[in-house]
Amino acid sequence: MENKKIIPIFLACDDNYVKFAMVTLKSIAENANKDYTYNCYILNTVISQDTINRTKGLLPDNFNLEFPDVTDYFESIKERLPIRHYYSKTTYFRFFIAEMFEQYDKAIYIDSDTVVLGDISEFYNHELNNNLVGACQEQAIVQTKVYGDYVEACPGVSRNEYFNAGLLLINSKLFREECMLDQFIDFLDLYNFVLIQDEDYLNVMCNKRVTWIDNSWNTEVYGEIKYKDEDINMIHYLMWSKPWHFDNIRLQDYFWKYAKMTCYYDDIKEVLANYTDEQRAKDLDNAKNLEKMAVNETERPDNYSKLLAAGKIKRKSIDRLQVQKKIRELEKAGIFDQDVEQDPPTKELLPEEIDYERKSVKSKIKTRYAYFIARKFLNKMVREDQIIIKEVKGVENLQGLDTGAILTCNHFNAFDSFAIQVAYEESIKTKRERKKKKFFRVIREGNYTSYTGFYGFLMRNCYTLPLSSNTKTMAKFMRSMNNLLKQGHLVLVYPEQSMWWNYRKPKPLKEGAYKFAVAANVPVVPCFITMKDTDKIGVDGYPIQEYTIHISKPIYPDPNKNKIDNVKYIMDENFRVWKDIYESVYHVKLQYTTQEARA
Repeated sequence: MENKKIIPIFLACDDNYVKFAMVTLKSIAENANKDYTYNCYILNTVISQDTINRTKGLLPDNFNLEFPDVTDYFESIKERLPIRHYYSKTTYFRFFIAEMFEQYDKAIYIDSDTVVLGDISEFYNHELNNNLVGACQEQAIVQTKVYGDYVEACPGVSRNEYFNAGLLLINSKLFREECMLDQFIDFLDLYNFVLIQDEDYLNVMCNKRVTWIDNSWNTEVYGEIKYKDEDINMIHYLMWSKPWHFDNIRLQDYFWKYAKMTCYYDDIKEVLANYTDEQRAKDLDNAKNLEKMAVNETERPDNYSKLLAAGKIKRKSIDRLQVQKKIRELEKAGIFDQDVEQDPPTKELLPEEIDYERKSVKSKIKTRYAYFIARKFLNKMVREDQIIIKEVKGVENLQGLDTGAILTCNHFNAFDSFAIQVAYEESIKTKRERKKKKFFRVIREGNYTSYTGFYGFLMRNCYTLPLSSNTKTMAKFMRSMNNLLKQGHLVLVYPEQSMWWNYRKPKPLKEGAYKFAVAANVPVVPCFITMKDTDKIGVDGYPIQEYTIHISKPIYPDPNKNKIDNVKYIMDENFRVWKDIYESVYHVKLQYTTQEARA
């Protein structure tokens, strides 16, 4: 059995619905190709051990059945959900599959109100290529005008390209890569689909990226059924066509056939017997109400399609969602010194290629020009609200310096050094002062050697101090760093040694910046930038941030400590200052999602 190809099958239900899920699984098992192993999972939060025990032995040996409790996973995303969300937890389970079961690149999801008459391996073996799902056309949408009008007017999907999510072949690999769970969570905050809920979201997110599978694989007990019984591969007792609620449902004999093969047959018959005429009447009323709701949503002046067309809502870019997901993964793993975005390839910087102290006439001219155009670029970004600086606090801590200093700052944006430049310029007003106390930035080697065009010119010339993988260049870097600090200049260093986009917490610090300060016997000035969402949405779909720059008092080396102890002392004090600012501004205690991290 270990050599057989594995087909993963997922269902989702609570304790009361397991009986129906087992009918579905029994029907699959009775008709499945025995050359495969089927790993079946019933995702849940509330299934009892007694219920789990009762299912043992119901499926053949090539079927493995597990009941993963997703409570912890749901709790891990709960704080990211909009306050108004009201969907049941099972709504999210289809999105959990790819994230929780990374061993699978492709998986089947099936609802528990179904029976499968065909060989499920044939469904699984459809090629998805670059499509997100394999699915069947939703017949209720095609056959009922009000529903078809709704999906075209509100979600904005053609009625002929809207799929039923009761049986899906999920491209789990792409679901992970394209952050489908994160897209869904974001969508919940943007718009509230009330008619078909998660199926609407899935159709919008997967639109035009569907492998269409013959509808015999999702034959809905609804309206016109176009298939002969012998041609049906799956029966879907959707909406108000449950054989355990009504005793005159089309194709119900197939359900009862497989129900009899389980230990739940009597329980299901009891459900049917106890279902009252009043409940059945309410079901039929609900069907009418759903059509009315479809009409109302279609006519809403602020439905999703209209808001999207008017530019009043904007979905977050997949690129930024991927970055945020990577940040969460790294934080959980306790890895804080790794960048989450693609750095340019690094080319070795040789000592003859860099004039760190800008001694040559050519270097001086380029640097002055680079500073001039960088300032114009910064002004443009401020005018266009790409950088919004609300306030600079503690500027007097820079004005009072009578020596050079290392400035440290949290690193969360490719342009956050411009914010510190603004603070520097507020502290030093005259050209004479700026000549005496210039502002330098330490940057990565690849940023210096590999960027081209406008950004490359700035990286190489705008008072930058690139690190290097070449030992001779690094020796030159260290000499120049020491000289610049002793001459009274300011040098910005990112001691976290990684950039995490819009990450608000201070990350654990590395020693480099503090070694520079101790070697030159100059202070470290901790700078920490806090952020606040504005009501302006950027091109990436995220709120543009408003920055407050906090400049703290200088931390001087202690003359009574040796170099090693001084490095640790200043670094610890720097982190304490950042932590205090973070906790006082955001009104939360600094905590990481990993136990190994420093809190």
